[in-house]
Order: sequence, then structure tokens, then C-alpha cells
Amino acid sequence: MPIPDSSITDQQKKWFASVREGLERDTGKTVEEWVKIFRKCPETSYKKQADWLRANYGLGVNRAAMVIYAADPEKAAAEDDPSLLVAGLWRDPAQLKIHDALVAHVSKMKGGIVGEKKTFTGFSRKYQFAAIRPTKDGVRLGIAVPSKSSKRFEAPKKNEGWSDRNKGVVVLTSTKDIDAEIKALLKAAFEAS
Repeated sequence: MPIPDSSITDQQKKWFASVREGLERDTGKTVEEWVKIFRKCPETSYKKQADWLRANYGLGVNRAAMVIYAADPEKAAAEDDPSLLVAGLWRDPAQLKIHDALVAHVSKMKGGIVGEKKTFTGFSRKYQFAAIRPTKDGVRLGIAVPSKSSKRFEAPKKNEGWSDRNKGVVVLTSTKDIDAEIKALLKAAFEAS
């Protein structure tokens, strides 16, 4: 999957390689052979293509994504373009300011990685230590620290759409909410990741 190396951790790079190796080992076909099979897919939307690979060939979500992205690397690269992901997710100017402030803060941490996704922005070192996503109330920030670390925190919702490690969650409504306490908790989570 052609995700820019600068936006994923070494652990994630190993995981992507293991998906490819597992696909080839378990099916006896190379990714290139799977791409030839995939070219017969009558579907045009990503979800329907993945469903087609699952229904007809038993490929799981990650293996199907590997094949679909390998079939059209330019499209995959465009879909993973960080600037396009930011433009698509962070449409509200006030939320974008919070996003940009957190990205700037994490980018100053030596080894900090910013990973723009379709539904959230993740912050990693070896592992994800924090993530943000826009909500109707502001920007939801999850940090890999216990929810009891701050009186401002709440427990994560059942399906936040980011790492289960992010146990402390707070809604930020302006850049002023990124205060010394939040920065200290981000630093602690970063150092533990």
C-alpha cells in the first residue's frame, strides 16, 4: 500500500510488508498475479471492489486493499496524499487551526510522525500515541494516557476510529485549549510510545 514512508512508523512498515508476505505465502500467488485477477473485477468503487475480492477469492480487508492499491498505485497515492486528506477532513477553519497547531507541536518532537487519514489524524512515534478528529462540538483529541490523567478527560467512545491505546479523550474548541497540561500529556504519551 503506497503510503508515504514519512507518515508511518517502522512498526507499520513491517506490518504492511507482513500483509504482502502473508498474501503471497497463503495464496501461492504474487501481488502482481492478484492484480491480473483483479483487473477482471466489474466494480468501480473501492468498497465494492474489496467486497468482490472477498466474495470471489476470500481475501480479507487488508489483503484486498493491498491488491487494489497495487493495481492502481497512482490512484492509491492520490487517495493517501496528506494535503488532500487534510482538505477533505478538516473543512472547518476553526478546527483546521486546532489541527495545524497540534501538527506543529508534534512535528517538533524528535521522531514524531503525523499520519493523515480519511477520518482522523494520528500522531505516532513507534506506536500511535494520540489522534484527533473533527466533531460537531470541536476537535476530539485522544491521548494514550489513562482518562483519569486529567479532570478534563472522558473515556473514549466504543468506536472512536483510532487506536485503542488512546484512553484519555477531550474535545478542544480552540487553540487555547492546547495548554501546558495537554502538551505535557502529549509528551508523556509520546515518550511511552
